[in-house]
Amino acid sequence: MVNLSLYTTTAVILLDSEGNRILGKYYDTKNLYPTTKEQKVFEKGLFEKTRRANGEIILYDNQVVLYRNSIDVFFYVVGSSEENELILNNILNAFYDSVSSLLRHQVEKRTLVDNLDLVVLTLDETIDDGIVLETDSSVIVSRVSRPRTDTTDIPITEQTLIQAYHTARERVTERLLRG
Repeated sequence: MVNLSLYTTTAVILLDSEGNRILGKYYDTKNLYPTTKEQKVFEKGLFEKTRRANGEIILYDNQVVLYRNSIDVFFYVVGSSEENELILNNILNAFYDSVSSLLRHQVEKRTLVDNLDLVVLTLDETIDDGIVLETDSSVIVSRVSRPRTDTTDIPITEQTLIQAYHTARERVTERLLRG
């Protein structure tokens, strides 16, 4: 019988070049790696198995793992052994491409750590509780990087009282600083 379930992903993991966790999100913690200690053991073993390999898919600990390496970061998407590898590959590519676009193609450990809020938000827009939400990287990027509406561009007659006060204060401050 075919497993028809929306829950496709059991974990998404980002490790640095030494095998240390940058980000790890496990979606099936009741049955699979319930403690942080077990998660770390899984991650160390996974890193040892994939750090020198040139492939992009392995079966490790009865889990299908798709991975991708970028400079000093490893991206992993983990699914059950019955899961469709093409779906997991789409998830991995969407997540990686979204992060790459948001970080201006500088996907390295330092940039990821400095922008961890964007990376986590990107992951949450891609997968929620193991269910795939979106695999189009441009849609994910647009959701994560919504432009903030600037109140100075809104006509003062359409602003709320507080917005108008802040706009007026900013303009007066600018004029005073200019002399």
